[in-house]
Amino acid sequence: MNRDSFRRRSRAWGRRQSYSFFSSLGTLLSHRLGTLMTVLVLGIAMALPIGLYVTVSNLRTLDLQREQWGTITVFLNSEAAEAQVQELAKLINLDHQASVEAISPGQGMEQFREASGFGQTLDLFEDNPLPWVLLVTPRLSDGEDLGEAVARLDAWLQERAEVDLVQIDFKWLQRLAGLLELGQALVSVLSVMFSLAVVVVVANTIRLDVASRAEEIEVLSLVGAGNGFIRQPFLYSGFWYGLLGAMLALVLFNLGLYYLQQPLERLLDSYGNQFEVVNIGGSGLVLIVFAGGFLGFLGAWVSVQRYLRQLRKSGMLGRL
Repeated sequence: MNRDSFRRRSRAWGRRQSYSFFSSLGTLLSHRLGTLMTVLVLGIAMALPIGLYVTVSNLRTLDLQREQWGTITVFLNSEAAEAQVQELAKLINLDHQASVEAISPGQGMEQFREASGFGQTLDLFEDNPLPWVLLVTPRLSDGEDLGEAVARLDAWLQERAEVDLVQIDFKWLQRLAGLLELGQALVSVLSVMFSLAVVVVVANTIRLDVASRAEEIEVLSLVGAGNGFIRQPFLYSGFWYGLLGAMLALVLFNLGLYYLQQPLERLLDSYGNQFEVVNIGGSGLVLIVFAGGFLGFLGAWVSVQRYLRQLRKSGMLGRL
């Protein structure tokens, strides 16, 4: 094959692909109600895992302060003097190899005043009701578990006469981190399941389309059209279904995000958390759109290939 012949064949192939690509879209638009129903189902199926993925991704950006998970909050008796507090802090640091931060009643009142916003109300107290507080963070030795170190230090602190209350918060933080890991795994599982749902929906839709054009396919086969030529418009139709479904999913997701963003930010601001919802981003948008098109293409290929195989067994088509 010389160069001119190759160019002519390439241009003819390109024109044929371009015609099938856009004519398949025109065919879908000519059946607007059926196309709309199919695209709506695909959009909802794709929007659900997208929403869950963005939710988990935003939760993972929260500062869980893992480095402070082992911190124990020790509330001392109101009768404890500063000298006793410093002596206990020194004892914890030397005997238990733990770092200690002492918060005086005055410091605690100022921190509470800033965090609560009850500045004028707190001025009504004649005496400061807050006790001394120690923030104790154990240092882990090689191979030591955080839970064991915290439990050992907690048991020792409970026996001290000057200690009124010991508060440990790392357990629920660990559970929250575990829930986030579970959510990430759930995103993966749902993404696979809904991807299969998209393939099945497109395959079933294309199967009905192929069945309605069975006579046309048989005529094309009789005049010598190859299987690739017969498959081509249906594959592009499946691609358009997936592409439009992905675009609709992004629209539905962003509408839901816009509706929920302001109430969520007001709720978080009430807890003093300056949190901004992070969206998918440009690369994520492109990936979702092309993933939707690929899933639609795959569903169409499965459906058309099965139908052509049935025609081949019946003797109407040549060997695939």
